[in-house]
Amino acid sequence: MEVNGYRIEPNADLSGANLKGADLAGANLAGANLTGANLIDANLTRTNLTGANLIRALLLGKDLSGAILRRANLSGAILRNVDLSHADLRSVNLSGANLYNAYLSGADLGNANLSGAFLENAILWGADLWWTNLSGAELAAADLSGADLSVADLSNADLSNTRLRGASLIEANLRGANLFGANMRGAELSRTDLSGANLWNAKLDGANLSGARMLSANLSSANLHGAELSRADLNGANLSGATMPDRSIHD
Repeated sequence: MEVNGYRIEPNADLSGANLKGADLAGANLAGANLTGANLIDANLTRTNLTGANLIRALLLGKDLSGAILRRANLSGAILRNVDLSHADLRSVNLSGANLYNAYLSGADLGNANLSGAFLENAILWGADLWWTNLSGAELAAADLSGADLSVADLSNADLSNTRLRGASLIEANLRGANLFGANMRGAELSRTDLSGANLWNAKLDGANLSGARMLSANLSSANLHGAELSRADLNGANLSGATMPDRSIHD
């Protein structure tokens, strides 16, 4: 298969290639070198990019729904407004990537590296982020409702005004994370580490925080009505103005 004068095949060297607007739907580019390639508005639905090198690639506005990107290297790639719904992104490297306003509903990001990635306004409904590295990631105003973030590393991540309603964060690391105004209603946070996290004005009503560590966390003005706090460690936490499980307001 040839597109724009380039051979489209496994292990192809397409570094710096201009594939803007190319129709690569269903193509097999496993192991291909696409470093710095221009893939703006390209159609990559169901494309096999297993183990491909896409460092610093430009993928603005492209369709990657159902694509296979397992173990691919997308560090520093630009993926703003990209559709990655139901894509296979297991063990992918997206460290430092720009995924602003990306659509990742139902995507499998298990064991992926998204440290320092920019995911502001991204949609991750029901995404699988089990054991994913999101340390230092920017997730402000992202929607992770129903996502599985069990055992994920979200230390020092910005999750301000993020929607995490019904999400699973069992044993996740949220040390030092910014969760200002986050909607975590009904979320599963058992044994989660929230030490030093900022949960000011967070909505935690109905959440399960049993066994959670919240040492020195800021929970001022947070809503904890109906939350499960059995065995939770709140030593040094700031609860001023918080609504407690029994609806009382903490002094």
